Amino acid sequence: MPADYFESRNIRSLGVAREHAIEIHRMIERAPIIEDFTLAEVTELGEHMPVYEADPGVCIIGEGEVGDFMFLVISGSIDVVRRDRRGNPSRIAVVHQGHSLGEMSMLDGEPRFASCIAIEPTRFAVLTRETLAQLINDKPRLGAKMLMKLVHMLAQRLRNTSSHLVEKLEAERDGPALIDEDSPD
Repeated sequence: MPADYFESRNIRSLGVAREHAIEIHRMIERAPIIEDFTLAEVTELGEHMPVYEADPGVCIIGEGEVGDFMFLVISGSIDVVRRDRRGNPSRIAVVHQGHSLGEMSMLDGEPRFASCIAIEPTRFAVLTRETLAQLINDKPRLGAKMLMKLVHMLAQRLRNTSSHLVEKLEAERDGPALIDEDSPD
């Protein structure tokens, strides 16, 4: 799906990530998905990940679309946008080099939660669900390591989201602080 999908959006193919392995490995401190990977593992993984480049303003992932891939930002930045109940776009985040997007839909095949739009020229490596399954089958150590990183990242995001939700619910429950007009300042 990705090649035709990206071509239809005027996103250029740049080959495979193996050719960018050294550059990808250099950003390892900013790339949680590969932070425990060696250069050899990044190179091996890169053999299975095509690289693309999107111009500013190009929608790489559209909110509500069904997807079977995730991507790792090699360079550039992405605006992550979700529409509110009225249909107005609202920025969720700006994502830079080293971050990955689209993991949930890659794993569960459900519609995309938000749109991802290139802010500047952006290069990214793509991993599909099919490729991940093939890695698990053909290169079990590498495939399992990638799958465990994905599970770990998603668990961390769920913990963060749950924590924010609890804080918001507690703030709503407690309401605004009451001011006692009789107390001295």
